[in-house]
Amino acid sequence: MSGAATLYTPELLALAVELAAFPSRAEAAAQGEARSPTCGSTIAMDLALDGEGRIEQPGMRVRACAVGQAAAAIFARHAAGKDRSAIAAAQQAITAWLAGEGPLPDWPDFALLEPARAYPGRHGAILLPWNAALAALSTTPAAR
Repeated sequence: MSGAATLYTPELLALAVELAAFPSRAEAAAQGEARSPTCGSTIAMDLALDGEGRIEQPGMRVRACAVGQAAAAIFARHAAGKDRSAIAAAQQAITAWLAGEGPLPDWPDFALLEPARAYPGRHGAILLPWNAALAALSTTPAAR
């Protein structure tokens, strides 16, 4: 099996279509963006928040490779109810895992991204949704 076939599993590719369920939300309380320095992929994140600063519903505009799209879908599936500290902890765990310094992050469905770990050029795309969410959450006092 070629490297591309190993990276682009049917499960990973199927995640990209899920992004249609998380359209941009111009009225969202928190908005942020992130760009991958390794591949140039971008995500603009819009977050509807509850009164405690927890994510109620994410919205996204994703311009990324299939890995970045899959990471965004996995983030969006499970972001509801998370606050800034939970997103920051996940982002730190993902960073450590990508560097080979930690276990698979404890985020539901994250194992679907495991084939991309062997491709350092895709690491920035994997981190995009968590980085964009942190940027969004840093723009509102309720979420700090």
